[in-house]
Amino acid sequence: MKTEVMTEDDLHAYVDNALTPAQRARVEAHLAACPEDALRVRVWSAQKQDLKALFAPVLDEPLPHTLHALSVQPLASAVNPEKRPKSDNARCLQMAAGVVLAVLGGFAGWFGHAQWAAGDLPTQAKVPMYRQAAVAHVVFSPDARRPVEIGGEQEEALVKWLSKRLGVPVKVPKLGALGYELVGGRLLPGNAGPVAQFMYQEASGQRLTLYVTTEGAGKGQSGFRFAQEGEINVFYWLDGRFGYALSGGIAKSELARVATAVYDQLDAAAPVRAP
Repeated sequence: MKTEVMTEDDLHAYVDNALTPAQRARVEAHLAACPEDALRVRVWSAQKQDLKALFAPVLDEPLPHTLHALSVQPLASAVNPEKRPKSDNARCLQMAAGVVLAVLGGFAGWFGHAQWAAGDLPTQAKVPMYRQAAVAHVVFSPDARRPVEIGGEQEEALVKWLSKRLGVPVKVPKLGALGYELVGGRLLPGNAGPVAQFMYQEASGQRLTLYVTTEGAGKGQSGFRFAQEGEINVFYWLDGRFGYALSGGIAKSELARVATAVYDQLDAAAPVRAP
């Protein structure tokens, strides 16, 4: 049965519970007839829940002293706000602006996908590859039910789909000899276009993720670089048309061993040593 055409904004509004009952019913009718959009909505809903779980502890933290001070007005100002010195007003505005900029900066990497088509993401909002990879690892690797969009049992379809979306042939390293089997993969937003994430898991349940982007295209080869984001270790490098970042909550030496195997399988021009 043919259903009403839905835009991406309609689907996002559905996930965000921002529709009227009538609008919601129309979207649900569309989803029942369009498995592809239904899958996208399930993925977005899972991402939303993962992000809530990731940042929920912040809600329980005490208000920083500097912000608490801003929330309490001096008695004179409460009686007559016009008597507050202009210098105090300016200082409060500066601090408030700083808080807003900090919040916007933290989420710029996640919501930059809205500007893919326009290609006008401001340079200062771009997030380093290793940081995007680490955040994506933290968000998706703990998910027991929906860690990937397409499972490893459909590897051929996964590779074909991601290659089409990235616009170049994508390869999937085989890490079974190191104890890590492919769980599957998904599509993610980068700074200026789509990127791919492959997930691997070993017998104990430990997961690694390989972040693959074409945003470093044309920059040649680079040696391994290492970064830490909280408890997540990341090895990242450039290889021709691609940029890669391998992330995991395992020891640096073990991650370097796996990263070297990944590098070798992806037919790098020259061997590179992990630091």
